[in-house]
Amino acid sequence: MTTDFKPQAGPANTLAKTLGNRDALALGFGAMIGFGWVVLTGGWLSSAGTMGAILAMLTGGVIMAIVGLTYAELTSSMPKAGGEHNFILRALGPRPSFIGSWAITGGYVTIVAFEAVALPRTIEYIVPGLSRIPLWTIAGYEVHLTWALVGVVAGALITLINILGVKQAGIVQTFTVLFLLLIGALLLFGSVTGGSSENMFPMFNNGVSGYFAVLMVVPFLFIGFDVIPQSAEEVNIPARQVGKLVVVAVVLATIWYIMVVLTTASAMPASELVKTDIATADAMGALFGSDIMAKILIAGGIAGILTSWNSLLLGASRLVFSLARSGMLPAWFGALHPKFRTPHNALLFIGGISMLAPFFGVEMLGWLVDGGAPSIIIAYFLVAVTFLVLRKREPQMDRPLRVGGKGRGGIAIGIAATVLTLALFSLYMPGMPASLSWQPWLIFFVWWGMGAVFFFKVPGGIKAGIDAEEQVLEIVNARKAKK
Repeated sequence: MTTDFKPQAGPANTLAKTLGNRDALALGFGAMIGFGWVVLTGGWLSSAGTMGAILAMLTGGVIMAIVGLTYAELTSSMPKAGGEHNFILRALGPRPSFIGSWAITGGYVTIVAFEAVALPRTIEYIVPGLSRIPLWTIAGYEVHLTWALVGVVAGALITLINILGVKQAGIVQTFTVLFLLLIGALLLFGSVTGGSSENMFPMFNNGVSGYFAVLMVVPFLFIGFDVIPQSAEEVNIPARQVGKLVVVAVVLATIWYIMVVLTTASAMPASELVKTDIATADAMGALFGSDIMAKILIAGGIAGILTSWNSLLLGASRLVFSLARSGMLPAWFGALHPKFRTPHNALLFIGGISMLAPFFGVEMLGWLVDGGAPSIIIAYFLVAVTFLVLRKREPQMDRPLRVGGKGRGGIAIGIAATVLTLALFSLYMPGMPASLSWQPWLIFFVWWGMGAVFFFKVPGGIKAGIDAEEQVLEIVNARKAKK
């Protein structure tokens, strides 16, 4: 391991530009369409009713689209691996940049871990005898070794694919997303031919609290469009187009979630959906009158797991790589594989964390959903503030994609993104309709406790600006030279 980490102009510290337009969109859209739509839809309908759930998804889609617009402009202006890290560093300085980067990385890590738990949970639907060799019981669920090893082996394979190169990961992502879209088309066809609007009642459940119960999972469901900024350094398309893909990915995800709610609700009465094991899969079986179709949808769920897992592992590793490249994390995390030019150590770190999650059982699914959401919102809030700061401080900055036109429309978008992300964060606080239990808060504080170890080593007193990263590296390397 080297003792310092200096920016280099050559390929040793540069990621390979191998992703095209389709690859980048598949990464962003696929990251958002994970497994939540398979296992959580029944809960959404129970909590809020059909229209209540749809309204929550529309609201969430609008909020994420507004936040996505700020990302779109910033990504086109700074197409460099790390996304949020680079944006916030230029506008607010090193320590706020670390907070934003650590926050979004925490969100990514929780979802990567979620997928490692979701995969054996899904496969068990197809292979009922999967669970063998009991280990221990957590929150009433008995964890079995064979069940957990499914998540571990899958985690190792996906980590390996990402180490072999982002192009390979992009190819896997594109084909998996196409299969997922085919499953969505089948679900829609089944709803049109075999569903009933009468099954969609009640349209609303539990009033405002039901609506907020669905809205609170929006950050978890929609995280992923920001993977496009993470991989911007590896995308071989114009910067303006990269920014546009961010918003397109959010729109597509919103349409997907609304489609899933409508088709699932149309399949069977709400009283029967509540009793199902995996609501969306059982709905698919009911629509076609076939257990085989239910298992085909589960195959789509597995595709969703793999797309989200792949994208967010890629995104998290690029953030960790960027933090190390700027001297905010140990240089070990910033090492690139000598052959594949991928941040293999960062990938091993994130992949390793995800492989631990299956050993905590099925209850970990809900805890991870809730535990990662507050961190995601912290990052989105800081990006919105960054957008406003740079609009004011650097009006002449090159903006290949300037959102809101030449007037003050962009400022209005930035203010809206700031206010809306603050409002979303407030939902998780004690006493609010969607307040979190202690387990998600424990996950949240454990992650931030780890971050505090590195945060206080980030040099203070450095002004924000285009050269902030170089100043951080100078101080970090000077410290190391004294040792």
